[in-house]
Amino acid sequence: MYETGEAVARAFFDRWNDGDADGLAALFVEDADFVNVVGFWWRSRKAIRKAHDYGFRRIFQNAQLEINELAARVLTDDIHLVHTVSTLRGQTGPDGAPAGKRVAVISMVTRRGPGGFAIVSFQNTDRVEGADTHVRDDGGFRPASYLK
Repeated sequence: MYETGEAVARAFFDRWNDGDADGLAALFVEDADFVNVVGFWWRSRKAIRKAHDYGFRRIFQNAQLEINELAARVLTDDIHLVHTVSTLRGQTGPDGAPAGKRVAVISMVTRRGPGGFAIVSFQNTDRVEGADTHVRDDGGFRPASYLK
């Protein structure tokens, strides 16, 4: 179905923008790993589908995800690594109000199987402008910069 890791990565963004949890989950191998921006680790296609179905109904029903940058690295003929930088707009906040835009770096390990390339592992990381790291202190967990 998908001839390259890049093609299946682009299909992920298309399914996400369609709010299609079934179609999105079908892009993953059965025992795939998916780590989201807050560290939830889903360990199967079924769990990935369930989480995205919830997200599309409650959090991202008005959102769109745009690829700003995409780089694919061929590790072997059958294993491709894909990194993207993307912008998310239109998220709904917990209070129902529109949330601001977010920028994320996504890493995907893809593998060729009998039906073409599929996603084996997925890591989504929010990019926080002006931060070098996170710290936890009495004020909670927050981005921090050590630059003066």
